[in-house]
Amino acid sequence: MNELTFPIVFMLFVVIAEGVVIAKTQKGTVSWQELVFNLNSGHIMLWLFRGLEIFCYGFVVTHYSFNLVESWPTALVWIFTILAWDFGFYWLHRLHHKYRLLWAVHVVHHQGEHYNLSLGVRNSWYSSLTSIPFFMLLALMGIPLEIFLTVSILHYTIQFFNHSALIPRLGWLEAVMVTPQHHRVHHVKEGHYSNRNFAGSFIFWDKLFGTFAKLPETEHHFGIKGAPPSENPFIDSNLPFWRIFRRKAAPSHKPAPLYRVNQLALVIGTLLLFTLVIGYVYLYGYGYQGTTTQQVILFVLLALGTVALSAISDGRKIGLWSWFSIATLLLVCLLFVWQWVNAFWIIAAGGLWLHSLLMLFGIGRQPIKVLDAV
Repeated sequence: MNELTFPIVFMLFVVIAEGVVIAKTQKGTVSWQELVFNLNSGHIMLWLFRGLEIFCYGFVVTHYSFNLVESWPTALVWIFTILAWDFGFYWLHRLHHKYRLLWAVHVVHHQGEHYNLSLGVRNSWYSSLTSIPFFMLLALMGIPLEIFLTVSILHYTIQFFNHSALIPRLGWLEAVMVTPQHHRVHHVKEGHYSNRNFAGSFIFWDKLFGTFAKLPETEHHFGIKGAPPSENPFIDSNLPFWRIFRRKAAPSHKPAPLYRVNQLALVIGTLLLFTLVIGYVYLYGYGYQGTTTQQVILFVLLALGTVALSAISDGRKIGLWSWFSIATLLLVCLLFVWQWVNAFWIIAAGGLWLHSLLMLFGIGRQPIKVLDAV
């Protein structure tokens, strides 16, 4: 599974590196609390539903394909898939902004108020589910799963780097490709800019369908209007649906934090959790056919870890106890139940447990009252 773990390691490295560069050079602003949420927002649940998307695609292309591209030259199949995938994404993205149920999935991505690479991985838990119907058309045509996966990775990589705060204008590519300069428009809070520049890789879709706009020259901000997000992936991924189906406004007040966590401690906790996620991906990849009890338990603990870490970022006492309980349970399972004596798991899980213990005893955080007194 090395081919799956490398992109995650690379993504994590460049996200942290860009955050450090922004902080050092002041070429923008970076909030480490928001960056941590962005990384934690959907990575483990997204992995589960991305697996479902690939399973559905493989099932359809194997059993229900019309094999329309079977006689095409290989180069033509690749070119068609690259264009068709992005065309489908354009309409998928555009409809996410039009229909409330789809917006409930997509709004998490737009709640980020700082434009940097971490915003590219900020997603709802359910974002992969809504893409299934759009890309099944490619499966019905007979586009092989291997080509679909490769093209998907290509487009998602372009979209990821289009959230960079450091990439400058790209000259003649601006006329053809979606660039960070184009995509920033889509995240502007003021006016109707969020309903512009829907394309993922090729900007000519927006120009063709009349949704293209340039970045405003006046002062602008990123994010959405209204109450700020909770910075907890469980809440932010499910609260929009609560508002729809309960048919009344959710409580808008946000409880005052009891402590303020040190940014370095927060980043270390994120890196430790992400290291364990990389280990999970290395072992299980996208697969969950023939799933074992060990895989389910490990998945659940990592998913709960994202929620607990976000609660710590929010200054919640329950976050500290949850983080410690999850780390302890994980370490017990590894050492005494599953007896995984591999150095990677012992060091990563042990580091997570030590981090949770230090946080519980106040190392890496300060009470709000102490700060206010100063």
